[in-house]
Amino acid sequence: MEYTTLGSTGMEVSKVCLGCMSFGSGSDWMLDEAEGRELVERAIDLGVNFFDTANTYSAGESEEILGDVLSEYDRDEQVVATKVRFSGAKDHRNAEGLSRKTIEQELDHSLDRLGMDTVDLYQIHRWDYDTPIETTLRALDDAVRRGEVRHIGASSMWAHQFQRALQVSDEQGLARFETMQNLYHLTYREEEREMYPVCTDENVGVLPWSPLAAGYLTRPHEEFTETERGEHEIDYGTPYHEGPGSEAINRRVEELADEKGVTMAQIALAWHFQNDNVDAPIVGTSSVEHLEDAVEALEVSLSDSDVEYLEEPYHPVPVFGHE
Repeated sequence: MEYTTLGSTGMEVSKVCLGCMSFGSGSDWMLDEAEGRELVERAIDLGVNFFDTANTYSAGESEEILGDVLSEYDRDEQVVATKVRFSGAKDHRNAEGLSRKTIEQELDHSLDRLGMDTVDLYQIHRWDYDTPIETTLRALDDAVRRGEVRHIGASSMWAHQFQRALQVSDEQGLARFETMQNLYHLTYREEEREMYPVCTDENVGVLPWSPLAAGYLTRPHEEFTETERGEHEIDYGTPYHEGPGSEAINRRVEELADEKGVTMAQIALAWHFQNDNVDAPIVGTSSVEHLEDAVEALEVSLSDSDVEYLEEPYHPVPVFGHE
């Protein structure tokens, strides 16, 4: 395993962050408690110390499964991130959003499900257009001051929104967002245009979600829709396979994988591991074997010409993932 300092937090995290969205009972492809336990335990064996979940994943089941497993390990050694914005176990008028009420009640519920007094990284799970960012930041700052949250982060939004939030924190002496969790992979690189310059200037850690394009970069283009997960992503509206350069990029990932004797997923992840924009991609998987492959991708070396070859077919696409 390799480790990196996460933005300005000072925390040392594994360069593979295990995403726990697959834990629970929301879909047929998700992991039950025993399967989730097996995955987390193997991740720890491999040196992973960074785990990402959310109150909305399987209505809180993901947090429960992760918390139950980590309770059997030294809590000091693990870095745990969760999120607030969408409804968790309960669905009512104030279960969503980033109001003080929602943040405080959902944080209490998340800590209870995780079995923890403090969460290392608490992230807003998209922008809330109905709540002033000042209100959200004051509630998050209070959570930090109470010792329930160590650091706060944000997720997919416009760069001007993120810059505004950082400005408010600085002006009012509030805790500031120290991480950005956004969509970024070989067939979706729009974040390079405006968000990543802000993150670099502000020393914000970057945690890309869906680094394998929901599986599109793990198999040949024509096979993407043949899996249940692929069908789910297309129904959800994920346009990874529709960009003007996507199929060419997919072919080049397959070609380099064959040339180097590794999997397509390992090539796509190696691109992240060597990318100056990225601290730690969030790798969501339902397979121990795929988790092991992801860790092994740290050993895959891409030359400058390899990276240029993979990136060359890319063309701008409409911004996706902010809602």
